[in-house]
Amino acid sequence: ASEGRAPGIWICRLGWRHSTPMSPGEKLDPLPDIFILQPPVFHPVVPYVTTIFGGLRAGKMVMLQGMVPEDAHRFQVDFQCGCSLHPRPDIAIHFNPRFHTTKPHVICNTLQHGRWQAEARWPHLTLQRGASFLILFLFGNEEMKVSVNGQHFLHYHYRLPLSRVDTLGIFGNILVEAIGFLNINPFAEGGIEYPIGYKVPCSCALPRGLWPGQVIVLRALVLSEPKDFTLSLSDEAAHVPVTLRASFADRTLAWISPWGCKKLISAPFIFYPQRFFEVLLLCQEGGLKLALNGQGLGAISLHQQALEQLRELRISGSVQLYCVHY
Repeated sequence: ASEGRAPGIWICRLGWRHSTPMSPGEKLDPLPDIFILQPPVFHPVVPYVTTIFGGLRAGKMVMLQGMVPEDAHRFQVDFQCGCSLHPRPDIAIHFNPRFHTTKPHVICNTLQHGRWQAEARWPHLTLQRGASFLILFLFGNEEMKVSVNGQHFLHYHYRLPLSRVDTLGIFGNILVEAIGFLNINPFAEGGIEYPIGYKVPCSCALPRGLWPGQVIVLRALVLSEPKDFTLSLSDEAAHVPVTLRASFADRTLAWISPWGCKKLISAPFIFYPQRFFEVLLLCQEGGLKLALNGQGLGAISLHQQALEQLRELRISGSVQLYCVHY
């Protein structure tokens, strides 16, 4: 039976099929462009400048993980309109923590036609010398929001069109461990989420169950030698009516029934080692819709009563979690 399609949601049929183990030396199948997240960057040498694939748009996120040296004076993260040296490109967003003053603070600004505009200043800097950090830049329709270690820190209204930004530049006194580029929620506009870091296995309580319109968001990095990844939803009686499992041995993604049967999902296998991925589950009347890396991949049927009785979200496997939002 066919299902109606909401805008931006693809409904694909899930079918039973046999999986083929991956042989030694076999190359991974190329992914369609729509499933590709820009690869993360690990331990880049600063100063560092890179292209942002597809540029910036509302809903996109950039994650920066690293450490502030003990003797740091300042560093800056620039979202630039190009990467030329002469003339200097416009900088739509200049994020500049400063540690060498008596009152450490952050400056945000915009450079246009070689001239800086009026500074915006935020005191009470939560970044500290000698400490590690996780910064998320979340780009909305009219402003950028920034969180530090899971806590909202500032917002900055755009002075140049976000669509012009295609380059990320990092300069100054900073040790960068990782840069991640994450996509948009395909199910709903708006909403705010900040990664706070979770240990795996991870268990999150769902005190009111799930209801139509609720979205579960998971953002994570696949480890270098992965084995599997599992997301499950269980009720108070410890029954597990919903299990989503990725197997790295045979490169399959499947729903696992409560009695152990596997129903494979017809989609490219996106879980590459050392790559970010996003899983989104949209609760609707009659079941859950699934999206990976911003692309809808069908639905699983579940009665509304069963959805309301769910009490626990559990994540396990060969991943490093950066965000769980529900």
